[in-house]
Amino acid sequence: MSKSIKTEAELIAMARAELKVHSDCPDGINISVLRDGDSWEFRASADEATIAKPGYPECVAMLVQIGDHLSKQFDVKG
Repeated sequence: MSKSIKTEAELIAMARAELKVHSDCPDGINISVLRDGDSWEFRASADEATIAKPGYPECVAMLVQIGDHLSKQFDVKG
């Protein structure tokens, strides 16, 4: 079974939607898609003030889980 294809923007939007449902993430987290051959994963980045906020580490951990789940269903267009 082949995977559906999504753009990076679509995948990031899906991740943000899931993060809002599952955890109380601080504003200011930047999400990017890191490609590695045929696979991909999400990367989170933020300024020091955002990183210091409560919930940031949990948010990043949740983002990793979301990326693992979505990467099994979708390929990145491009």
